[in-house]
Amino acid sequence: MELTLKSPLDMHLHLRDGKMLQIVAPLSAKTFSGALVMPNLVPPVTNKEMLLGYKDRILKAINGEKFTPYMTLFFKTDYSYDFLKEVKSEILAIKLYPAGITTNSESGVDNFSLDTLSPVLEAMSDLGIVLAVHGESDGFVMDREAEFIPIYEKIAKRFPKLKIIMEHITTKEAVEALDRYENLFATITLHHLYITLDDVIGGLLRPHLFCKPIAKRPEDRMALRRVAFMAHPKVMFGSDSAPHPREKKEA
Repeated sequence: MELTLKSPLDMHLHLRDGKMLQIVAPLSAKTFSGALVMPNLVPPVTNKEMLLGYKDRILKAINGEKFTPYMTLFFKTDYSYDFLKEVKSEILAIKLYPAGITTNSESGVDNFSLDTLSPVLEAMSDLGIVLAVHGESDGFVMDREAEFIPIYEKIAKRFPKLKIIMEHITTKEAVEALDRYENLFATITLHHLYITLDDVIGGLLRPHLFCKPIAKRPEDRMALRRVAFMAHPKVMFGSDSAPHPREKKEA
């Protein structure tokens, strides 16, 4: 049986800003009915004025296409309950980045103790705001996602009503965590269903296949394919389309 989705959602999208936004936003808008737009601009989207301004720039860039940008805020530990209550209607999620782990994440979280995170996470749980996470440690690149799983588990246990999205998962360990906690969900990219690390560096180096999180082992890809192709109810498609100038990829 073949199914065709005529108005799919992209649940993890980077549209960038400025000239790059003008180039790439129409491309997503022609294919998708909407997308969860990531907040890691320079500077990151951290207040209501920046949020609404970015949304307005996206809507102007899509050239009249029927496309809904579902907005996110960049996680900060000093958000107040009143602020989150005020912006709740304008966002679908708050995105947590470990500091320096990926593009434009330098002002991310560098202390994952629950004492540090709990005030904001508790407010999000109470208000029904989703937590989206780029889940990688600062360890060896192939182990970063697996090393981050205990942090997911710690948050999932402490805040059982908080919906947590493990973004762009790449490992069998993340797949296994899905069914251990009712409040853990995940996005999977198309490229992580297709390539492994061998495609990136196994022969000649192929810089345009380099991504973060890095593609993993064949057994990890198989685990991702299993839950994707069975239409696991807690897994969503997220392209993680994140454009870079060609000279940056080939540097």
